[in-house]
Amino acid sequence: MSAIKYYEHISEVLSNIRTTQESKIQSAGEKLATAITAGKRAYLYGSGHSVIPVMDIFPRYGSYVGFFPLYDPRLMWSNVVGPNGARELLWLERKEGYAEVFLQSYPLEPGDVMIVFSHGGMNAAPIEAAMYAKRKGLTVITVSSLANAAAATATHSSGKKLSDVADIAIDNCVAPEDSQVDIGRPEKVAAGSTMAVVFVAMSLVAETGARLAARGFTPVTFVSPNVPSIEKDHNEKVFRAYSKALFSRGGE
Repeated sequence: MSAIKYYEHISEVLSNIRTTQESKIQSAGEKLATAITAGKRAYLYGSGHSVIPVMDIFPRYGSYVGFFPLYDPRLMWSNVVGPNGARELLWLERKEGYAEVFLQSYPLEPGDVMIVFSHGGMNAAPIEAAMYAKRKGLTVITVSSLANAAAATATHSSGKKLSDVADIAIDNCVAPEDSQVDIGRPEKVAAGSTMAVVFVAMSLVAETGARLAARGFTPVTFVSPNVPSIEKDHNEKVFRAYSKALFSRGGE
């Protein structure tokens, strides 16, 4: 049964992340906790499908203020073809020079952290987001397929791949082709990178949260209203805390 094959492949991917990336996730959690404790920001960036872990980190039940997602609707498709379609998005995320224009609207500062998600790690948008953050003095954490980086030739004019720019390069442990299940055709089906990167993303949320708590720092956490002990207006406090933090800096 192909569904079982997918389960088996994904279980192996997650197990590989657990056994090979633990120290990197711990190091990343320490960097993130240090930044958040100091009142700095943990920015999140991705394009195409790699915006999914950005969306899942914050705002999301179980996450907390300190993470700042960078959403660019031009790099998030809401259509298959035509306006905001996948074809247009794929063209734009490969276009050199665009990501910096987008990021100039955000006041990145030394002491902040930038997490950049990209399965392939070859397109201009994630590479240039990471490069821009480095120039601004941020710690850069990347989540991508290191197998793809090893197999592929750089396409960016800098000659760099996303993992080359990272201070901490976390491997999503997914093969370059991404799809997991052989159905007897040249191309496989059922992608694995989203499952992998969301697993990494939640691992970072958990690791960072534990380190914040160990420092005596209480993060303002977004909580499901189904938790009976939570006050009804709890999440309004989260939105207020986020807004206060967001507008505490001006743009460039």
